Amino acid sequence: MPVPRAIIVGGGITGLSAAYEFAKAGQPAILLEARARLGGVIETERVEGCVIEGGPDSFLAAKPAGLDLIREVGLGSELIGSNDKSRVTYLVRGGRLVPMPDGLLMMVPTKILPMLASPILGWKTKVQMGLEYFRRPPAGEMPDRSVADFITDHYGRETVDYLAEPLLSGVYGGSADRLSVNSVLTRFVELERQYGSLTRGVLAAKGRRGNAPANGPASLFQTLKGGLAQLTGELESRIRGKVEIRQATVEGIETAGQGFRVRAGGETLEASSVILASPAWAAGALLRDMDPVLAGLLEGIDYSSSATVAIGFRRSECGAIPPGFGFLIPARERRLLVACTFVGAKFPYRVPDEIVVLRCFVGGAGQEAVLELDDSEILRQVQNELRGLLGWTAQPIFTRIARWRRSMAQYTVGHGARLGSIRERLVNLPGLFLAGNAYEGIGVPDCIRTGRQAAVQALKRQTP
Repeated sequence: MPVPRAIIVGGGITGLSAAYEFAKAGQPAILLEARARLGGVIETERVEGCVIEGGPDSFLAAKPAGLDLIREVGLGSELIGSNDKSRVTYLVRGGRLVPMPDGLLMMVPTKILPMLASPILGWKTKVQMGLEYFRRPPAGEMPDRSVADFITDHYGRETVDYLAEPLLSGVYGGSADRLSVNSVLTRFVELERQYGSLTRGVLAAKGRRGNAPANGPASLFQTLKGGLAQLTGELESRIRGKVEIRQATVEGIETAGQGFRVRAGGETLEASSVILASPAWAAGALLRDMDPVLAGLLEGIDYSSSATVAIGFRRSECGAIPPGFGFLIPARERRLLVACTFVGAKFPYRVPDEIVVLRCFVGGAGQEAVLELDDSEILRQVQNELRGLLGWTAQPIFTRIARWRRSMAQYTVGHGARLGSIRERLVNLPGLFLAGNAYEGIGVPDCIRTGRQAAVQALKRQTP
């Protein structure tokens, strides 16, 4: 009788986290990745003494799965937090950088005077924000709505255009007019249901936390001194020799008795479980023959494409650097740039004192065509915009561009219902598991959590 095993499709952080569970358990598994490099969108490079992230540069500390895994694999001493004492974020309005007013929780105001004094929003919107405090809870269950409809209802369209849209573009690379409020701003939907007013709900929640002891890391964002590739590299070293790693393109999956057959690299492999740790569109393509309905549901999950552009300057040649983490550009003000992070201000350990690194973001929903431009044209346009916003004329000492095609899942209106239908189809396919950023969270901790959970469930099937 052959030894039962699992096949993990995808060698990003999700697949590596799943493979790590099999390595710990001493159970056989195969990890299949089409590219020569493991790690997926996590890609770190060291240039001129600077830590340059091609993909995500950090993760939310409030989600424990990332911190838990980092500490479990012995990298706890490498953890660093964002420099939150300098956490000022700017928005572009009228072609200039305007600091976001103090007291904002995303787009929800919790302090009156900073909002009144800010030029980001007009007086009509500020009055609507004040009156929002007196909203009552809705009479019944509200349907899923777009983020834009939800925020417009509470605070007006200008709040969408100059707060919600740039914030969500920076996180999701998506459109506020299409993203699902139930899936993207779940907490705010719950506050609306309980309080009616988001402002009143947020203030009540802050009041309750004010009496509770502080727990967990103090910084909003956490990362590793040498970059997030420290984590993927450590996971890879821990699974090698315990999990079989193959560079192979997967062509299809079919059921075989109580298990599955996976066609990959011209070979047919059998397993009792399959974990699809790949983008939903790729998972759907593999499942077309086995379950066309499930495949259609997965392929129906939208994705956006984007690129990061890292530009290094000598500090002595730069002009004044605005104090803070960086800036966001609302769609109404946008040409090419979506956002920019001042890396040394956010994570001081990553950039030597004599260098300034700007990490810029381009692309996202509706702007994917930018990825078709060559590197020189992207750099030309980005530098022109930076020159206009910062006034710098310095020439870069290095540049790096990383393109990520169809990499960021978009939780559009109806995403929750789609997930329900996906789960219903999976009930009829025991041993098939889905993990990654397409389902219940897009961040690094969400990918880790779903990958490890899938592996734990698959291991239960392998236990006699």
